[in-house]
Amino acid sequence: MTLLDAIPPSRASLPPRLPVHLWPATTRCESGGIRMGGVALTDIAEEFGTPTYVLDTEDVRARCREYAAAFGAANVAYAAKALACRAVLRWIEREGLALSVCSAGQLAAAAAVGFPADRIILHGDAKTPDDLDRALEYGVGTIVIESASEVARLAALARGRQRVLLRVLPGANRFGLDAAAALPAGPDGDRFGLPAGDQLAETLRRIADQPTLDLVGLDFYLGSQVAGFGGYERAIDQLVSIIGHAAREHGIALREINLGGGHAVPGTEAEAEFALTAFASRVRAVLHIACERYGVPMPRLVVTPGRAIVARAGVALYRVLAVRRDVDGHQLVAVDGGLSDNPRPAMYGARYTVALAGRASRHTTRPTTVVGRHDEASDVIVRDAQLPGDMRPGDLLAVPGSGAYHVPLASNYNLVPRPPVIAVHYGDAWPVMRRETIEDILARDLDREGGEQAECGQGGQAPGRRQQEERHADGG
Repeated sequence: MTLLDAIPPSRASLPPRLPVHLWPATTRCESGGIRMGGVALTDIAEEFGTPTYVLDTEDVRARCREYAAAFGAANVAYAAKALACRAVLRWIEREGLALSVCSAGQLAAAAAVGFPADRIILHGDAKTPDDLDRALEYGVGTIVIESASEVARLAALARGRQRVLLRVLPGANRFGLDAAAALPAGPDGDRFGLPAGDQLAETLRRIADQPTLDLVGLDFYLGSQVAGFGGYERAIDQLVSIIGHAAREHGIALREINLGGGHAVPGTEAEAEFALTAFASRVRAVLHIACERYGVPMPRLVVTPGRAIVARAGVALYRVLAVRRDVDGHQLVAVDGGLSDNPRPAMYGARYTVALAGRASRHTTRPTTVVGRHDEASDVIVRDAQLPGDMRPGDLLAVPGSGAYHVPLASNYNLVPRPPVIAVHYGDAWPVMRRETIEDILARDLDREGGEQAECGQGGQAPGRRQQEERHADGG
């Protein structure tokens, strides 16, 4: 039995001001306070401070199970770029999902929890030598080739016969995006991958000719926050067409398609949840029709969600530092975090919801903009939210939908330490990533001037390297 089974009315008990589809599965609201995983957010803020990311273990694992039910666990690869701490990767592994990494660091985190190598996919437009060396040493199951120049390099380094996919560019002008909130993958000219055509066919032949590479299929990525199915459906038709052409013209049998992720996660009440079950049914039907049209066997279908697994499970907690009320009724609230722990509103125009978490208020709401501590025009966490008109310093605010890309994109802007990640489950709360300290930051700051302004030689020139070494050897 899970915590969600034990308290089935919890999400339904949320008042209208907390839309249930934006919050973790175990969230409940009582007497003005919010609880996640059986733990009061006020208690977490008191024990661990703010800003803090709170992560609902049950919600992460429930989302894994939803994707596993829709596609089969082995056909779902969690995109580690969304959140790659060891605790999350351990949960992913236990649910039987595969894992997509795109750096030596993410691979090291996977190795630290013993993630099975054959369930790991290495992505990346520009894989460094270290990325490839570590991936091949660990024995990752699949590597995605994203440029023609990678073929010879990977073929020379591969140990045994390496399973590979070839990334195909989506052709943004043809596919488009189906929701205003969607973030395109970027213009084809700015990304690696192969567009359909002669270059793609030639690269397929080059890979197939390498005895150390086992070309099994095609990889694709449409974009982020995609709510509709149309772009994926058109992509499937194109990918199956490529598979048919490769088989007929070159005798290359491609047996797998990775459709990537990008499935939308709502950030505001007006945005709907991604219809996962309907999506899985629809893309299978479209794949079946396309295979019949082009006369090819049904390939294995893989998806790579990241945000869709962890975003809703995370809530960011902030303390209010200052409040300003304008004559037009608008309220401005400054908190103790912001751009350094969530740059997504500034980078992408990402939209969030915010709620007062620490007390009940009977005051009427006011349009409220929540800003960060960094004195930047772009440091806005939530704009024009409805919060009680009696907001005051010390209040606790909770921002749902903070489980994906907050930790990976967090920075030390203004030398501000990064927040901890606190997991909650069955009434227990514990850190899975500790809070960074100022000492951590300064540990990388080497207190050494270099190029000392020593006594100048003739002509006013500073002493050369040999002179400096001699001086240091003499104790000068």
